[in-house]
Amino acid sequence: MKGPAAGWGLSLAACSLLILASTAALAEPRRTVPPAHDLAQIRQAKVLRVVVNQSRNSSATIAGAAVGVEDQRLQAFEDYLNSQPGPHPRIHLKAVPRPKGQLLGALQRGEADLAAPGELLPATSAQSVSAATTAADTPLVLVQPRKHRPYANLDQLAGKRIVLVAGSAAEEAINRANVQLAARHRPAITVEWADPSLGVEDVLDMVSAGVYSMTLVEQPIAERWVKLMPDLRIERRLPLHTAAPMSWYVRGDAPQLSDSVRQFLGQYRPPANQDKALLDGCRGLYQTQYPLDRDDRARLEALRPVLQRNAREQGLDWLDLAALAYKESDLDPTARGSSGASGPMQITPAAARRVGVKSVSELDDSVKAAARYLALIRRNFFNSKALDERERMAFVLAAYNLGPERVQRFRAQARQRGLDPNRWFFQVERIAMENVGVAPVSYVNNVNKYYLAFDRARDSLEPRAR
Repeated sequence: MKGPAAGWGLSLAACSLLILASTAALAEPRRTVPPAHDLAQIRQAKVLRVVVNQSRNSSATIAGAAVGVEDQRLQAFEDYLNSQPGPHPRIHLKAVPRPKGQLLGALQRGEADLAAPGELLPATSAQSVSAATTAADTPLVLVQPRKHRPYANLDQLAGKRIVLVAGSAAEEAINRANVQLAARHRPAITVEWADPSLGVEDVLDMVSAGVYSMTLVEQPIAERWVKLMPDLRIERRLPLHTAAPMSWYVRGDAPQLSDSVRQFLGQYRPPANQDKALLDGCRGLYQTQYPLDRDDRARLEALRPVLQRNAREQGLDWLDLAALAYKESDLDPTARGSSGASGPMQITPAAARRVGVKSVSELDDSVKAAARYLALIRRNFFNSKALDERERMAFVLAAYNLGPERVQRFRAQARQRGLDPNRWFFQVERIAMENVGVAPVSYVNNVNKYYLAFDRARDSLEPRAR
């Protein structure tokens, strides 16, 4: 610290105290709480800012129809606010999807007026905000493939693995169950956290496919998605969780908005056909298959050397190529498709020539062309350090399917809408779904799920080093 000597009016002791005070101020910056943004300010701004859970169960629009449970409820709330008596400006709802674990933080920082998770939040997450119940007495239920034997009691789950979506409130229930199992000297239930690219509906899809053996989700969510995934079974009799309410959340210093939310939710009744848009729009979106049965493993082992060699040359993970090959051709090296596409990854002759491969008639040339083309897309369009690696691969896959220029336009639209242009899952994919429908979203989701399934079994798919 530069300044005059002690004889210039400050004693050494006083100077030391000043330095200590300044250091403390730097170490602990003053935290300011944003001013209240209650209903009067919302009406004046004409915008109700809402953060919604990014899962498609909570928030998604397909072909202009809202399929998320919170989308429909929030639209009804907007109508409710605008129907109140008085010369009020019309309020428009602006919803931004975020990971579930970030919703209350955004609310507390003043970035939103309302948080609508559509799922249970862990108990510790709901402090310092006001909660209004959207669905009372919501139990968590075990969901597993229908072909698996049912579970009748907790002891049968001892030593099993349950996959939970990120931010799930079920961890607390499993911890309590493990206390009971430990008291009976039984092995604990293990929690496996799903990749952040998966929403609750994706985890259910992977359970339906048999990739995951079971999950624990809110009963209304399980009952909703089993309509699309009939291979699932809901175990309703296992006592894994005491029922708790699902809620909307408002800041504690917004009492007018809180009162309006409570009054609305107290009289709201969901439409009888609220799942029609979901069933119509998502029927082709969740058709993941189990990619690790005996025949699939044999085909993958036969392709492994050529996949690994070409992945290594292009700086790719060979299991990304394997997942793409499973989606495109079911790992069939002789597959033939439209527009002259051929080989396990269905590369077209035109795309192959673009990366210097003259013919795709041979397996090695076909895989080489596909790997080079993926690497070209990644290098020229999605090479930013701001991209997480799974998100980067999702953009590459979307571009492989739609064309990179179109995907870049979707990213620009996402930025304009307040979405994250560096995240495909739940963010840019929303723009793609609105513009071209569910097909490209389904494509990327399926390849991603096959990659996660293969990656989970990587040790058994790769030969051990000698």
